Amino acid sequence: MSVDASIGGYARAIFEIARSEDQLTRVADELFRIARAVERQYDLLQTLTDIHVPMDAKEELIDDLLGGKASSHTVNAVKFIISQGHARELVEISDELARTAEKEANRELGEVRSAVELDQGQKERLAEALSRATGKKVSVKVIVDPTVIGGVLARVGDVVIDGTVRRKLELLKEHLGVE
Repeated sequence: MSVDASIGGYARAIFEIARSEDQLTRVADELFRIARAVERQYDLLQTLTDIHVPMDAKEELIDDLLGGKASSHTVNAVKFIISQGHARELVEISDELARTAEKEANRELGEVRSAVELDQGQKERLAEALSRATGKKVSVKVIVDPTVIGGVLARVGDVVIDGTVRRKLELLKEHLGVE
């Protein structure tokens, strides 16, 4: 997978800082979740990318939203990305940071979409199942996606495993010859 040089550069810079502060796992996880939240909030993304909104107002908004909910390292990374005019690339930067962090730990990133948040036990069982299915050591990041109806949709590198109810119904229709 080819990554835009600027996205890779921002991810690598955040990676190096977080690793040097022994906060890599936390920052990668928090940034991943924050990026997904921003992606789902159109008005927030518009505010963060609006050139007419002063940077100090954007920073204050970030502090209000994330204060006490994310580490100062993560909050500073978000502010840095936004101050450089890359709020729209927040998801791509967070994904690249997560991939780089997992590669550093000799793991593969497994992106799982589920209609509901998964508890730690479910995440661990899912990581084990994906590891067996792909033959790689997999670390799971969950994205809550209300469009997923039952089950999960998982992606590890180029491998996609669709265990959603929608997919099972599609397969049943095919098997029965129903349109």
